[in-house]
Amino acid sequence: MNKLLLGAAALAFGVAGGVAQAADTVNLQLKWVTQAQFAGYYVAKDKGFYDEADLDVNIKPGGPDIAPPQVIAGGGADVIVDWMPSALASREKGVPLVNIAQPFKTSGMMLTCRKETGITSPDDFKGRTLGVWFFGNEYPFLSWMSKLQIPTSGGAEGVSVLKQGFNVDPLLQKQADCVSTMTYNEYWQIIDAGIPESELVVFKYEEQGVATQEDGLYVLEENLKDPAFVDKMARFVAASMKGWDYARENPQEAAEIVLENDATGAQTEKHQVRMMGEINKLTAGSDGKLDPADYERTVDTLLSGGSDPVITKKPEGAWTHAVVDAIK
Repeated sequence: MNKLLLGAAALAFGVAGGVAQAADTVNLQLKWVTQAQFAGYYVAKDKGFYDEADLDVNIKPGGPDIAPPQVIAGGGADVIVDWMPSALASREKGVPLVNIAQPFKTSGMMLTCRKETGITSPDDFKGRTLGVWFFGNEYPFLSWMSKLQIPTSGGAEGVSVLKQGFNVDPLLQKQADCVSTMTYNEYWQIIDAGIPESELVVFKYEEQGVATQEDGLYVLEENLKDPAFVDKMARFVAASMKGWDYARENPQEAAEIVLENDATGAQTEKHQVRMMGEINKLTAGSDGKLDPADYERTVDTLLSGGSDPVITKKPEGAWTHAVVDAIK
């Protein structure tokens, strides 16, 4: 009997002790599939940075059928990675997303054209067919065309917009003069398909003054009223930024960590190492704290979308420094 009582007491103590020691769970929903675009989070988990912060982080890959704002609205995530155009559009439509950190300092979005088309500057876009991603990714492009005063309804004085899938086939098959690419992904798909850089012309949104903020961390506004949640997110952001710093210093190892976490087996080492190098350029200079000037530029870009802007008025309360300021 005594042995049973001792065993029960030990079990009870173990359970109680386990509760006291349990790490805080964080469910992170990514914007896209497992790749070096999200290396900082995978590195932070692999290197134990989240463990050190007393966090149990569950990283959920995205995909073409996964909309992070819908996932967090439905309770499937505590925090999501999303582009600001999508987040602000969702906020205006009733999903109260708030940016708590901005690991990506610069935009990786570009329009890539075949040199043989004769396009050398944005002035040459008129009368052309341009490939554009939709599902919230079209807004920077529409704002850019609005700034250039080029209609997107076709014709000799406008551009014809081709709804582009998440590939570069329209350029390869010459269905479009230019296509949307990211510096770290689709651009290199064109190169790998056999078209050398010397035969391409690129226009970076960052250099055209119409870049919007990408890959920020967003939570639901109501959760920020809970001091325990703010503390948990502060630890999460600090550990994640530590992961991004490590990825910049150890790109090869970071790419290998990403590959180890790719359950689909679709990614290759060559592509991920190259992607890691490009991603590191976009996170360089960020300490995780959103720059209000970059935010204002994004909002101005989104509001200038002509007759169909992504947002109709300046958002209120769409970002906060409360979380990064709470980092100890």
